[in-house]
Amino acid sequence: MVAFASGLVLVTLVLTTLAVGAVVHRIRRDGGSGANTNTAAADGGLLRGTRVRTEKPLGVFRWLTTVDHKDIGILYLLFGTVAALWGGTDGMMIRTELFTAATDVWGAETYNALFTTHGFTMLFFFVTPVFTGFANYFLPILLDADDMAFPRINAIAFWLLPPAFFMVRAGLITEIMAKMLLAVGVRSEVLFALEPPTTGWTLYTPLATQLANPQVDILLLGLHLSGLATVMGAINILVTVFTERGEGVDWSNLDIFTWTMLTTSGIIIFAFPMLGSAVLMLLLDRNFGTTFFVVEGGGPILWQHLFWFFGHPEVYILVLPALGLVSLILPKFSGRRLFGFKFVVYSTLAIGVLSFGVWAHHMFTTGIDPRLRASFMVVTLAIAVPSAVKTFNWMTTMWTGRIRLTAPMIFCVGGIGLFVIGGVTGVFLASIPVDVLLHDTYYVVGHFHFIVMGIISFAGFAASYYWFPILTGRMYNKTLARTQAYLSIVGVIVTFSPMMIMGQMGLPRRSAQYPVQFELLQQVATAGAFLLGFAAILWVVNMLQSYRLGSIVTDPDPWNLKESGQFTREWQWFEERIDDRTKTR
Repeated sequence: MVAFASGLVLVTLVLTTLAVGAVVHRIRRDGGSGANTNTAAADGGLLRGTRVRTEKPLGVFRWLTTVDHKDIGILYLLFGTVAALWGGTDGMMIRTELFTAATDVWGAETYNALFTTHGFTMLFFFVTPVFTGFANYFLPILLDADDMAFPRINAIAFWLLPPAFFMVRAGLITEIMAKMLLAVGVRSEVLFALEPPTTGWTLYTPLATQLANPQVDILLLGLHLSGLATVMGAINILVTVFTERGEGVDWSNLDIFTWTMLTTSGIIIFAFPMLGSAVLMLLLDRNFGTTFFVVEGGGPILWQHLFWFFGHPEVYILVLPALGLVSLILPKFSGRRLFGFKFVVYSTLAIGVLSFGVWAHHMFTTGIDPRLRASFMVVTLAIAVPSAVKTFNWMTTMWTGRIRLTAPMIFCVGGIGLFVIGGVTGVFLASIPVDVLLHDTYYVVGHFHFIVMGIISFAGFAASYYWFPILTGRMYNKTLARTQAYLSIVGVIVTFSPMMIMGQMGLPRRSAQYPVQFELLQQVATAGAFLLGFAAILWVVNMLQSYRLGSIVTDPDPWNLKESGQFTREWQWFEERIDDRTKTR
């Protein structure tokens, strides 16, 4: 109860702070004080100290109060990048512990907390915010719209994420704060009581209901808050696509990225409320003595049904925007349009529908009715078909194309290859006899990460390079980018292939200790993980240095898209911006 109340107080304080900031800004704006800027004199000089009203506030207030879709898109991208680096650090710490068979680095409890926070961070606060950031920035441009349909709701949806992230990760943050206070002679029992959660990201009951750590309650509130933010963003995207399209944009010429974001938003609206309801029931069980997930009530299996009804559509919430980005970017560097565009759209819509009929394949070993297991196996096998349609369309697009191995293209091609590996291994897991043998082994970890790292993260990297000239007005270091791309491909294979082998040999996942005969394979996987970490550092360095010192883009067509007739709306908008910048010089 104390943690529940503390969480509510924390949310109230955060929202109050944001409200006060907005009120202060409104007073400043309505007071007519304007901002100190330099305005042009008639002779071309500057009139210093002139007070004029600017379109946007200056400095920090601009980013705290903005409702511009491009600004909010950048905020999402920055937030997602920070979350990815933090979650990636969790992953590096996990692999460090697993370098040896004994528990001799972090300890079992810390290890359990690491893979818990790693999962929450990467799934809820990295992938979805990054793709939402790209959607916020580019969808209105691609749709020829002025902004998102609900700009203020758009801003609120973003600003709910940082406090939600803080609440999910509060166990570590409060521990650091408590030790800092203790160093100056102040001991806070409340802060020490909030330990990093060790439930696993699936929050399975009865462990999640019986764990005494009050941080679990704050974690659940944080997840619920992030779900509200995600649903608000999804509604905004849906309404924008349906109502804000320009005169020249109709359903027949809608771009593939918009189609995938539209489908993803539809999945979010049906899936995330289920997570929110389940989280609230779990909170009630933990704090108010209800019996939703005890044996006398719905039982632990009820939690699995509710969680995975959200959890497996969540996989497609993560992967569909990535598939859309690959479908958008790959043709640009193949010198031809996407082959079978309509079938790629239909396959996207089919995945959106079928994603809600496969959740129980996570539960083949729970003893559910064999007839139900068989039906879920069939649907799980069926959902592989639309994914295969996309893969063959990508391959055909490249088959007679003129390939240019730029960094975005390398990430797309590498991502497709790794997606095939992850997808085929997923088909094996869809078979009940195979899944019974491999369930909860490292095989599942390897399969999932071939998808998450191999196509989802790679699509994000490809988009960051492809749209970097638009986002920053500069060009990145192409040699460094290609180096990062190749290292990332090698890193994924070296990291996750040994996991597939260990899983087939029967090694269970989620254990800090393991038999010594698996040590060599674990060390190979750890070496691959650190190679991935090094590649990520190269990306960060490239982004920061190129933003500061990269060559200024003066050609609105840096990828020669006009030559293949693929100079799409966002690049046309960029061309207009460059022309305006040139005229004002």
